[in-house]
Amino acid sequence: MTGSLRVSRAPPDGYQMVIGNLGSHGVNQTLYNTVMDFTPVGLVNQGLFVLLVRKDCSAKTLAEFTVYAKANQDKLQFGSGGAGSTTHMVCVLLNMALGITTTHIPYRGTGPALQYLVGGRTDYQCEPVPTALPIIQGNGARPLALLARKRAEVLPQIPTAQEQGLADFEVLSWNALFLPKGTPDPIVRRLNAAMSQALDTPWVRERLEKLGLEVPEPAQWTPEYLARFVDSEIKKWAAPIRASGVSVE
Repeated sequence: MTGSLRVSRAPPDGYQMVIGNLGSHGVNQTLYNTVMDFTPVGLVNQGLFVLLVRKDCSAKTLAEFTVYAKANQDKLQFGSGGAGSTTHMVCVLLNMALGITTTHIPYRGTGPALQYLVGGRTDYQCEPVPTALPIIQGNGARPLALLARKRAEVLPQIPTAQEQGLADFEVLSWNALFLPKGTPDPIVRRLNAAMSQALDTPWVRERLEKLGLEVPEPAQWTPEYLARFVDSEIKKWAAPIRASGVSVE
């Protein structure tokens, strides 16, 4: 939010840019009722979310977790990287899909939230695969479901929510480059060309994939695609945010 606001107010000369994401450029526009104008450059990567539960949780599947959560709604707590963060809103969306209401515990970043989950202070968390991966590999928390339609290459053993009966539930994380509104097109195209060259470099792609991220198809690298994509993400999240009544206060 802070970085995005700074760039939105910066001179449109190409010297300040921001890597925006689902939270800052999708969810934020509805949740904070704030519109920050940018010039889109290109979509850098996309990723998946995974439902993590404390390692001593009795549930071993999404169905078991749903039954357990419905029976213990007044006790269960889920952590997030902060009120209004992506990890907060994804769990709100999941709770709505499962038909449960639990207590949200916001922390100052996803790192502290994961520490409290590992320590058993919270019960579950909806986390992007790259940050969840070390916790899963270290057996700090149990992964129950990928919140997507397909499995992750870095976590092939974890079934998706759709495989476990939660039809059409998918949430994708993403990162993209933005410049201040009004940045001249030659500057936008030059930065987009540099971004595209990097994404087309084998070792860059391999590094992102090992982190649990996906490089979009080349047709999705353009400023025009990013503009349409961000608009669709804002509309996608507006309805569930308003329906949930969630607030950052």
